[in-house]
Amino acid sequence: MKNCVHKDLTLQFSSAQLLEQCLTTENRKHVVDNGLDKVVNVACVCTKKSNMEHSRVGTGILEHLFKHSEGTCSDVIRLGGLDAVLFECRTSDVETLRHCASALANLSLYGGAENQEEMILRKVPMWLFPLAFHNDDNIKYYACLAIAVLVANKEIEAEVLKSGCLDLVEPFVTTHDPSAFARSNLAHAHGQSKHWLKRLVPVLSSNREEARNLAAFHFCMEAGIKREQGNTDIFREINAIEALKTVASCPNAIASKFAAQALRLIGETVPHKLSQQVPLWSVEDVQEWVKQIGFNGYIDRFEESQVDGDLLLKLNQDNLRDDIGIGNGILLRRFERELQNLKRMADYSSKDTAKMHQFLSEIGTDYCTYTYAMLNAGIDKCALPHVNEDMLMTECGIHNSIHRLRILNAVKNLENSLPSSSEENMAKTLDVFVSYRRSNGSQLASLLKVHLQLRGFSVFIDVERLEAGKFDNGLLNSIRQAKNFVLVLTPDALHRCIADEDCKDWVHREIVAALNSNCNIIPIMDQHFDWPEVEKLPEDMRSVAHFNGVSWIHDYQDACIDKLERFLRGEKNIDRIAAMVPGTPGAVSYQRMHSNDSDYQSGGGGGASSSGGGGGGGGGVGGAGSVVDGLMAANGSGQVGQHE
Repeated sequence: MKNCVHKDLTLQFSSAQLLEQCLTTENRKHVVDNGLDKVVNVACVCTKKSNMEHSRVGTGILEHLFKHSEGTCSDVIRLGGLDAVLFECRTSDVETLRHCASALANLSLYGGAENQEEMILRKVPMWLFPLAFHNDDNIKYYACLAIAVLVANKEIEAEVLKSGCLDLVEPFVTTHDPSAFARSNLAHAHGQSKHWLKRLVPVLSSNREEARNLAAFHFCMEAGIKREQGNTDIFREINAIEALKTVASCPNAIASKFAAQALRLIGETVPHKLSQQVPLWSVEDVQEWVKQIGFNGYIDRFEESQVDGDLLLKLNQDNLRDDIGIGNGILLRRFERELQNLKRMADYSSKDTAKMHQFLSEIGTDYCTYTYAMLNAGIDKCALPHVNEDMLMTECGIHNSIHRLRILNAVKNLENSLPSSSEENMAKTLDVFVSYRRSNGSQLASLLKVHLQLRGFSVFIDVERLEAGKFDNGLLNSIRQAKNFVLVLTPDALHRCIADEDCKDWVHREIVAALNSNCNIIPIMDQHFDWPEVEKLPEDMRSVAHFNGVSWIHDYQDACIDKLERFLRGEKNIDRIAAMVPGTPGAVSYQRMHSNDSDYQSGGGGGASSSGGGGGGGGGVGGAGSVVDGLMAANGSGQVGQHE
């Protein structure tokens, strides 16, 4: 630890390397008691180096230190540890990003409510998005785990939901097997400690379905590991058994499956499983659910009335008070709250051929509670356009006038989703739509999303898209409603567009939709992207090759975003196209800065830069954007310069 502040930088780094490899539970305690500030300082110094090995060591140390206690987490944040981790979330090095994701997961678990508030202030959920969107499963998993822990805290739930990160949890757990994932990486092959797991137990009781899904997945993975180690008693010691049994019997299909699997691996009995298809529940199923939500005293009344799943979903306040006998007003509200939660998560597919549940969920999760009432009222695809406010209130029992209004507006938008002559007049309510090639553009696309959101833009990025899937009208609507269309061009991003005359490719379709919707189109070109010959591109998208954009330089993200922001806020593409000339070579000197608020300067004078001939409006722009302008001008003439 003394060497962490030594003047000999080689000795300092070698000591940091050694520390990163030996920060066991006992050694972490020794560091915290005898030299935390020195160790955090050397970790932060390492992250500020451009050397990849230094970044890995620095983030690795911080990952370990966030796994000690709430007080230690506060100290590490105060000493700059969290800021260092967040800055490294921009890197493209997989090993460093693995440390970042694990560090944020550890901080979420060990930090407590106060430090979770600090995480919100530093926009951690936004930075978790590119990690959870990464192609590396290990990075993705621990980023999802961090967001699941954070969203379980009701005080910060709303801020966490804004990041969009929670949408990435379910796709992960439904496409991975816990035992196979446990074996996929040494980082978690031996499982987590007793103290780590104990902090995850409360997430099993979260109101958020996604959080319960991931917590159950992790306990299922840990159950297999601990069984092989002969250490299944650990789950009893941390009081996880009852929580797992509660989840295993709930009607959440994903979480209950993993929880039941975990219980079997531990050697515990699996409780009665409730199907997610609530309309098909038997009277016994309803009684089991009433028991689970803590209304044991009313089980006999439900049995006497022979309430099955169909009747349960139709019960109103009068039924609950007069027929079931819940006279206490507060108890009545509690029961109604549980019933509303059940309606939200229920599977109505046995009756919902019109996909009414999906339509309502797109308005908001609270609107899913009206699904069964609307289905029983006979509303289907044919009837939906003719529904009025009186029908929603009288036939469907929707007493909230705001909800009725939003449903009717959604119906109107559904009718207008097909192209029409008035399409151009459609309200542009979204700032930016980000289009990317899923195979290799997801990291850059997700980074752009975070950077732009931090600067106040509303951003749409499609996280559920399947390459061979149906092109969703909702996606088209998002493009039509976007003022700006940011096209992420990574290597071969347009390769599938070549000779795609039938417009089957996703990226091709998105570009055409953006052109037809008069979006302000801004290409973001990776350093390794090469434009195909324009003549080989389908005619309906060729004009995209003439739009001026930004060359993405990963080490100068702030400068790239500064230039992009100028295009988004004022410099319209129509002006940039008119001014576009082939770039001319130009020299520029620059330095790499390590700060989220870096002030990029070139040359020696006051931050201004002359960047040669300045193709595409880049030349002569001072301040933060000048490095990128200069570097792009230095690319020289020819096709690359033409498409700057």
